[in-house]
Amino acid sequence: MRAVVIDPDATVRVDTRPDPALPGPDGAVVEVTASGICGSDLHFLEGHYPLAEPVSVGHEAVGVVAEIGSDVRQFRVGDRVLVSSVAGCGHCAGCRTADPGRCVSGPQIFGSGLLGGAQADLLAVPAADFQLLRIPEGIDTEAALLLTDNLATGWAAAKRADIPLGGTVAVIGAGAVGQCALRSALLLGAATVLVVDPVAARRDRGAAAGAVPVPAPGAGPVLDATDGLGADAVIDAVGTDTSLDDALACVRTGGTVSVVGVHDLQPYPLPALACLLRSLTIRSTLAPVQQTWQELIPLLRSGRLDVGGIFTATLPLDDAAAGYAAATSRSGGHVKIRLNP
Repeated sequence: MRAVVIDPDATVRVDTRPDPALPGPDGAVVEVTASGICGSDLHFLEGHYPLAEPVSVGHEAVGVVAEIGSDVRQFRVGDRVLVSSVAGCGHCAGCRTADPGRCVSGPQIFGSGLLGGAQADLLAVPAADFQLLRIPEGIDTEAALLLTDNLATGWAAAKRADIPLGGTVAVIGAGAVGQCALRSALLLGAATVLVVDPVAARRDRGAAAGAVPVPAPGAGPVLDATDGLGADAVIDAVGTDTSLDDALACVRTGGTVSVVGVHDLQPYPLPALACLLRSLTIRSTLAPVQQTWQELIPLLRSGRLDVGGIFTATLPLDDAAAGYAAATSRSGGHVKIRLNP
């Protein structure tokens, strides 16, 4: 099969690899029909996570079940499914909460070296009854891809941000997760969502979804927009030292900072005393993907939650290098790239 790999020298290429074997009696093999490039995939490309060997990347996939193990009960060969980006064992007390992040054995993420990458022709999925979801009627391919990660993450970020009804939320970073987070915040009762991003076209995309663009990145414009008080809640969808500093600086006293941006491997120097004196709540969240489906799917099907316009390009799998080049440009014209095997 073909699989997108990133080499230690930061080269993106399409490799030929053996077809994956069925990962146990409770597993499945999915023929991938569409996959997404996520901002967290770029950490491998940009050297934030050093690589000792090529890694098969990608953790967002929809496709068709090609093979199932003898213990799989909920799926059949030929089912159209989406795959949770975060995997758990599916059987422990943690997984019974429908949050793979609470798996007693520890969560795993596709395309991070332990599980195969989703930007490929085929994907081996352990604990298929837990990891897979049959794509519901009325959910198109791009919405299904967002349900595997970005939308689940943006929704979780907004839910954990303690947004007061009628409150003000600042979303730092207007990539795919930020776009999902700002739409979620509005749906969850925010009167005003300020979108913070250095790229004007991304701010404009957020404005088209109902947010208010601030004129420049940093904490200052958010403070200016809130008469110096700061936002009731800040969602950091970037996860750098700079974005975390800005989030802490522009949240009001007693507010909440909800972090879903993926940080690098370096420690972050948290100003703990200032956080204590200002009574701040800080939450960081690995998306409870499976847990979000029961809420998000009805909202999508009813039209109350619109995720149109987040995907900005579709390329064949063989053009993955061009897709990654577009993603790393972080331009206004490229927010989310879809790859079709």
